[in-house]
Amino acid sequence: MKFYNQQHKHYCGIDLHARKMYICILNQKGKTLVHRNIKTDAEKLFEFIFPYLEDIVIGVECMFSWYWIADFCAEHHIPFTLGHALYMKAIHGGKTKNDKIDSYKIARLIRGGNFPVAYPCPAEKRATRDLLRRRMYLSRQCGQLVAHIQNTNTQYNLPPFAKKNSRKYNREGVNKRFQDPAVRKSVEVDLKVINHLNIVLFRLEWYIEKTARQHDYRTLYLLRSIPGVGQILAMVILYEIDTIERFPSVQDFSSYARLIRPKKESDGKWAGKGNRKIGNHHLK
Repeated sequence: MKFYNQQHKHYCGIDLHARKMYICILNQKGKTLVHRNIKTDAEKLFEFIFPYLEDIVIGVECMFSWYWIADFCAEHHIPFTLGHALYMKAIHGGKTKNDKIDSYKIARLIRGGNFPVAYPCPAEKRATRDLLRRRMYLSRQCGQLVAHIQNTNTQYNLPPFAKKNSRKYNREGVNKRFQDPAVRKSVEVDLKVINHLNIVLFRLEWYIEKTARQHDYRTLYLLRSIPGVGQILAMVILYEIDTIERFPSVQDFSSYARLIRPKKESDGKWAGKGNRKIGNHHLK
């Protein structure tokens, strides 16, 4: 776990939402200077932090809409820190929880050097990384449809398929083995959606690889040279890791990739397992 421990004159904690955000600005002594609920708008945010631009840091908890805050800070040369959602127990574990309290706690955590940080993906790679994750979602949808055909075949106790239905040329005539018109229609729908998804995936993979070459041609082909690493896996590694230098040790990287089984101990005794979801599930 890493913490943001740099000192500033002012600390801004933001409890960010899609339409509203609660901002809290503290000074070095911990005095609250601003504590307001405003619209999620860059101009409004700049209006409130303008008197403190000399030396201020902005921190938000990692959630789906943090991108624009990071870009806003980069544009105005403001230090930005992204909070690790699973580590921020001080917010989630409180007796009373609301946006006002959360924004104050974020600012206090940053000021006290106890703000657990997550890695903000660089702006130039962010959209392509998200597109690659979207490709994974579509690929899984395709796999679920293939599994549905397989389960339907088993449901009616028909002979197993001679070849895998995940291959395009093995799906010809699959729907004809089902006698019931409704079942046959259901399988036909699955096959049509699979064929369409395969076309979408092919074009999407071509576009992502073209973009990846522009971002880091050398690293991409270096990854492709590893035995067992193909086109998709190389791009996943490239965009989910970004730069290997951000990991101080092999253990840190292994933990990020969810390759370490975390243990809980107290007084030298085993107290169970947990925190298996901390890390990058896309990379795993």
